[in-house]
Amino acid sequence: MNPDWRARYERAIDLTRRASQVAMRYYDGPFTVETKGDQSPVTVADRETEQALRSALQEAFPGDGFLGEEYGDTPGSTGYRWIIDPIDGTRSFVRGIPLWATLVGLEHKGELIAGVVECPTLSHTYHALRGHGAYRNDRRIRVSDEADLSKALLFYSGVSWFTKAGKETNFLDLVRASDRQRGYGDWYGFMLVAQGSGEIMVEHGVHAWDVGAIIPIVEEAGGRFSDWDGGIDIHRPDTLVTNGKLHEQALAILEGNSAKGSPP
Repeated sequence: MNPDWRARYERAIDLTRRASQVAMRYYDGPFTVETKGDQSPVTVADRETEQALRSALQEAFPGDGFLGEEYGDTPGSTGYRWIIDPIDGTRSFVRGIPLWATLVGLEHKGELIAGVVECPTLSHTYHALRGHGAYRNDRRIRVSDEADLSKALLFYSGVSWFTKAGKETNFLDLVRASDRQRGYGDWYGFMLVAQGSGEIMVEHGVHAWDVGAIIPIVEEAGGRFSDWDGGIDIHRPDTLVTNGKLHEQALAILEGNSAKGSPP
């Protein structure tokens, strides 16, 4: 086991939990909501939570780099980079919906090696270190074994995102091919797939900080993460997460080839 990986991973779990409490001080209370250039909301809770994480991680691991939603890219010198989303699900946060989380991913020389997703409202800490499994709190999690798309539970963020991407028809084809659908967007849909509560999460409009923590957890749980072309690029806005068994079928439908996506 790489001791540097383990040290950063264990500290990240603790510091992500602590930082999420910064956001909790504002949750469900009065605060000002601003609108960023991309029309997404931001609050003082987002900024203070990211500042708390950066400061704590910088003190613990001097020289590590950072990429965060609110304060951008800070190059490092150690080969490690922390990818931070202080509040994933800010739209939920500002409306008093408890499905938001603090996300911290860790890269080493370009490889995503660890992820932490902390949802303080549910007391759930999802976490994974490359090669050591995925967990919700202390319980190991794993994707489902469902291989029949017609029995799959599909998660998504919102139909408007697929309309903007010109993929509304493809998305609806995937809806018709699956059994049931739930609009659990952001981090929650991804973690539901990772813990075996559903088979597919499809989303458009994500950024690197939305998925940096997600990828190690999904993959360590036995699932698969990709863009809609089947590759992995954290800077692409199109994302598909599945239990692995249904990935190629879902990809084919998103590509507009429903026949290819049909099981033999």
